Amino acid sequence: MGTDGDALFRQPRFALFWTARVCSSLAFQMTAVAVGWQIYALTGSTFALGMVGLAQFLPMLALIFVAGHVADQADRSVILRTCLAVEAAAAVTLAFGSAGNWLAPAVIYAVVALIGAARTFESPTLAALLPSLVTAEQFPRATALSASALQTATILGPALGGALFAVSPTLVFVLIAILYVTGSVAAALIRGDTLARREKLTLDTLFAGVHFIRRERIVLGAISLDLFAVLLGGATALLPVYAREILHSGPWGLGLLRSAPAIGALSMSLALARRPLRRRAGPIMFIAVAVFGAATCVFGLSRWLPLSFVALMVAGGADVVSVVVRAAVVQLGTPDAMRGRVSAVNALFIGTSNQLGEFESGVTASLLGTVPSVVAGGIGTILVALLWWRRFPELREVDDLATLSRT
Repeated sequence: MGTDGDALFRQPRFALFWTARVCSSLAFQMTAVAVGWQIYALTGSTFALGMVGLAQFLPMLALIFVAGHVADQADRSVILRTCLAVEAAAAVTLAFGSAGNWLAPAVIYAVVALIGAARTFESPTLAALLPSLVTAEQFPRATALSASALQTATILGPALGGALFAVSPTLVFVLIAILYVTGSVAAALIRGDTLARREKLTLDTLFAGVHFIRRERIVLGAISLDLFAVLLGGATALLPVYAREILHSGPWGLGLLRSAPAIGALSMSLALARRPLRRRAGPIMFIAVAVFGAATCVFGLSRWLPLSFVALMVAGGADVVSVVVRAAVVQLGTPDAMRGRVSAVNALFIGTSNQLGEFESGVTASLLGTVPSVVAGGIGTILVALLWWRRFPELREVDDLATLSRT
């Protein structure tokens, strides 16, 4: 990873942050697989599977602005360890319920909703905490390393969760609880983020992140570019159709296709950790979004599994480049006292774009057909990149990310 990456890990607070991020991400991915298997085994209903996603999404919708406000008012390491401890307690409940055979669907939905609520507070807190742990010059590399933790968990978590579930559902929930506890302990050991901010909760302070983003065009441009790119360019929801009807590869091909974006993203995040972006960050972000759209088009038109796999890998790698630049623009371009609330809005945009992106893919596929839907989405992503290039000159003129730093 190089001496610079090693230097970051020699900083105790960043190493603890990264450990907490790895544990949380891995545990969440394992939970998604285990809960999905459990609920389907109990009900045999695809509608019940969909309800699991809804149970996670509704708490975020209800609490995200409150979560952002809290992240700007208290010690973020305390918030993080509390969230992870709550998620550990939820996993323990699932373990006991599985062992005692009293894990009914209603209990699972309630526990999943609790995890969703905890993650609603965890997400903006993680995003707002990182800039206070490293220097502005180190932030792009730190973001890339953080992204590598997420992508590694995305690759390993489902496989590990599925394998352990086959042995014992109780075993996988116990391991998930251990991971959350480990992450909580790591978060508890992070020191130095104890600023007392103490703003009274009002409608103005609650939505201060929205008002800030509207005023700061560079932040607005970065967040909205990602929103529309993901909304138009996501093809994840249609991967089963491609695996079965277009590439004729079966379930193993679906697994390969699902892993491809994460493999590409992990490879790129490690490359950016070794050689972070130093100059022309704004133009590079726009190019990355356009490459993401072009790779989506290639995937949409491909009839050959290896080409489809490579196209999704390229899309995943391009997405990480965009993520690293956007994270620096949003976090370094936001004063520390506002980072929680701005991160909350960003998290809402990301969550909404992912959910609506899958919905949009399904609707357009039913209207236009699967291949035209994916290709149109890729072309739309490229057009959005071109439009935003003209609409937000402040964003395309970003050069050295470290110069964006605001206290």
